[in-house]
Amino acid sequence: MHFTGADILSVKQFDPDSIARIFAIADQMQPYAHRKKRTRVLDGAILGNLFFEPSTRTRVSFGTAFNLLGGEVRETTGMESSAIAKGESLYDTARVLSSYSDIIAMRHPKAGSVAEFAEGSRVPVINGGDGANEHPTQALLDLYTIKKELEHNKLGIDGMHICMVGDLKYGRTVHSLSKLLSMYSNVRFTLISPRELSMPDDILSMLDSAGHKVHITEHIEGSMDADIVYQTRIQQERFATAEEADQYRGKFRLNNEIYTRHYKPNTVIMHPLPRDSRAEANELDNDLNQNPNLAIFRQADNGVLIRMALFALTLGVEDLLQKYETDVIWHSDKANI
Repeated sequence: MHFTGADILSVKQFDPDSIARIFAIADQMQPYAHRKKRTRVLDGAILGNLFFEPSTRTRVSFGTAFNLLGGEVRETTGMESSAIAKGESLYDTARVLSSYSDIIAMRHPKAGSVAEFAEGSRVPVINGGDGANEHPTQALLDLYTIKKELEHNKLGIDGMHICMVGDLKYGRTVHSLSKLLSMYSNVRFTLISPRELSMPDDILSMLDSAGHKVHITEHIEGSMDADIVYQTRIQQERFATAEEADQYRGKFRLNNEIYTRHYKPNTVIMHPLPRDSRAEANELDNDLNQNPNLAIFRQADNGVLIRMALFALTLGVEDLLQKYETDVIWHSDKANI
């Protein structure tokens, strides 16, 4: 993949070589993310951070990643605060806002909307999630986390066993991650969900065509040898009513007792966040917080590294990081990731 000037809209754009390139640049971002060094390689550049759907981690991490490279961030949050609420088309919005920015990160509740926006944009656009469709940067940070966590256990992605649990129908993170994992060899998938929230047929067909083994079940038992368990949130915003979502909430809870009974001692626990900690859901119990295999916060931290890498690659400055590197003026130990 040729990154410079490219839109990042779908995981379909990537191949193993381009993924390896992104991960190599992400590794180089460690000292900047840890506040050990700073780089001003994007000094003077502006990110348009357009989030027309609620977000905390994705929105803030995009902004943080750009700031850590020396750039500035301009934000629009919520549909009601934009001209789209007045009937402006995505094309017109893109034509105008892209003239104020050097790159745009965008989230929108409608599938295909970010690609539509990119058609009118004068600058590169990165998809921060478009409805139930895709979330490519989340998939990349998930895969990066899987790679790092498995390496710690002296394992690799090829031949691994991953359990995906929860809302697999509307969970765009598992859709995009599955597409990336399909590029590897002999991955075993155990898909655990209510029948009504099972993985879409097109994803299942893709995994089958790629030669991966897929086991579909409504029961958490039978996943004893999983290397990764990837828990998901019930995507309430994709349901017609909150009451409809409520009937599935709390179906697949994971706590220390369940983890110990059904998983290996080194099975890595992941979740794209936010985890629903309300009593009726309690997807990942707080009693897992001190479990060293709980990788959800390392996973979120990795989002900054991946998004820094994508900004650098897309704007063509990945080889100039050290040229514009300086010592940090201020540092806190709490900034260590």
